[in-house]
Amino acid sequence: MKTLTTVLVANRGEIACRVMRTAKAMGLTTVAVHSATDRDARHAREADIRVDLSGSKAADSYLQIDKLIAAAHASGAQAIHPGYGFLSENAGFARAIEAAGLIFLGPPASAIDAMGSKSAAKALMETAGVPLVPGYHGDAQDLETFRQAAERIGYPVLLKATAGGGGKGMKVVEDVSQLAEALASAQREALSSFGNAQMLVEKYLLKPRHVEIQVFADQHGHCLYLNERDCSIQRRHQKVVEEAPAPGLSVEQRKAMGEAAVRAAQAIGYVGAGTVEFLLDARGEFFFMEMNTRLQVEHPVTEAITGLDLVAWQIRVAQGEPLPMTQAQVPLRGHAIEVRLYAEDPANDFLPATGHLALYRESTPGPGRRVDSGVEQGDNVSPFYDPMLGKLIAWGEDREQARLRLLGMLDEFAVGGLKTNLGFLRRIIGHPAFAAAELDTGFIPRYQDELLPAPGELSDEFWQAAGQGFMQTQPSNDPRSPWADTRGFRAGLPAEVSLHLSCNGQERLVTLQPGVNPPQLRGEQLLIDQQGVRRSHLAVREGDSLFLRWDGEVHSVSLFDPIAAVDASQSHQGGLTAPMNGSIVRVLVEVGQTVEAGTQLVVLEAMKMEHSIRAPHAGAVKALYCQEGEMVSEGSALVELEAAS
Repeated sequence: MKTLTTVLVANRGEIACRVMRTAKAMGLTTVAVHSATDRDARHAREADIRVDLSGSKAADSYLQIDKLIAAAHASGAQAIHPGYGFLSENAGFARAIEAAGLIFLGPPASAIDAMGSKSAAKALMETAGVPLVPGYHGDAQDLETFRQAAERIGYPVLLKATAGGGGKGMKVVEDVSQLAEALASAQREALSSFGNAQMLVEKYLLKPRHVEIQVFADQHGHCLYLNERDCSIQRRHQKVVEEAPAPGLSVEQRKAMGEAAVRAAQAIGYVGAGTVEFLLDARGEFFFMEMNTRLQVEHPVTEAITGLDLVAWQIRVAQGEPLPMTQAQVPLRGHAIEVRLYAEDPANDFLPATGHLALYRESTPGPGRRVDSGVEQGDNVSPFYDPMLGKLIAWGEDREQARLRLLGMLDEFAVGGLKTNLGFLRRIIGHPAFAAAELDTGFIPRYQDELLPAPGELSDEFWQAAGQGFMQTQPSNDPRSPWADTRGFRAGLPAEVSLHLSCNGQERLVTLQPGVNPPQLRGEQLLIDQQGVRRSHLAVREGDSLFLRWDGEVHSVSLFDPIAAVDASQSHQGGLTAPMNGSIVRVLVEVGQTVEAGTQLVVLEAMKMEHSIRAPHAGAVKALYCQEGEMVSEGSALVELEAAS
């Protein structure tokens, strides 16, 4: 039996922190690796030992196999845990680790070869008689091959990167006119994220459920399944909400899918943690999708309903220990739900958000409440990596208790300084259809108007509370404080102070009368009495911003100088700007070129995803302010487009 004392985590963010938490609990020394951008990141701070990989982009740091192995040797680590994403399903990485005399805390390279490629996995399942979604999984990758396959399958079709997951390199194509652009974009995303541009295409099923089976195998030929998870609530094929067990799944269905997953794992000599993913239709039939040869983002819900630590199992199995239980002994207790918290702007087509975490408050810990995160207040979110900040996991005796507990956690959580999907998650978990477990992969599009309501005018009550928040949180001896300004004083009457405030693109002149029905500030809670009802609102001052929670959303309010304000759009009239920090990967037009409305002008890559800048109207390209390979900041001018006369 191999004995470990030191483990290196070849990853970053919340998964690196989560793996190190278990490793430390087992008495192991932890080693973090970090890029130049992540030098002060939380995972680096929490490790016992840290190694600088240099570089900023993943391709220059976390994807450099030689650097990772050198870091293991330099730190004295005997094993490497890959986390998920990056090199976690790279067979070459697993082989290099073994060749270096180290232990890979994942499956054998041969299993990654067999299942790491979606095409190879589907061929294997076809041989084993597992039902497959109609599709093309061949080696030919030219446009004509995909065009013919799509016509044979029937639109809509789904393009998928064979070597990846997490929604990267994945595009829905509604008709043949979209195919060429979608294929090229998906291939670039796949190459950037996984180093492999190989694609497959399959029929895009309507109203399916996404149900996956957690499997675990040891080195002694034992394999079992740890129940299932429902991951149907997705946006652009990326999971948003996961829960276990799958609502409405019968004992017979669980057994059939679980045993099929175990057969798949055993067929390739699998060892360690893996997930076999299925599509489940309304008739109860299931179709094999893929097998992920790694620990999944959503593994905490499985841990919650089984009481097991899957990372501890990974470490023990890698040391040669047998699985500690049989299939009949696998627990299934209660229900668990997880949501993924992202730095992104739901009101702006979910564009990734970058910047400084001026405010970050996690939910209060307690029974059935868990937060796995990779950031802390004061950290910066860069454009180089996935924008997930963390995960909120709630457990209950039944699904409704778990759902209500998760709602409470979401109500307590607060992030300020950049946009997040926190309010969006709150609306999903609180939606009546979710409460009724009416789940399928079309949930978010179906209820989009309710989940993504158009921003409305902020109420008078909000602006008054914001003004009072500034009054309560501003130091009285600060010369910038409106309460240090006595120009509003009138003898015999209460002094009035006017504040110009700005929030969410809206502005308001707020007049306050100190001493008239003043709110109270207790810690970070602003207590406001209205018609005999007292409500508590989070109110935190960070620099020149007040972060105020109102109707479940955290708003950033700032003082606004209407005289100094300048409409920046005037300086670039007709200009198109970068929606986020990122890298220019394609410039598709030239100065003087005439374009139609909707024409793709520039492709920007951020957070490992591509975003197209398109012409909002017909016209001529008057100027280009960017070039391929250039890093640009949010708001930077990219293209100036002159409208057609």
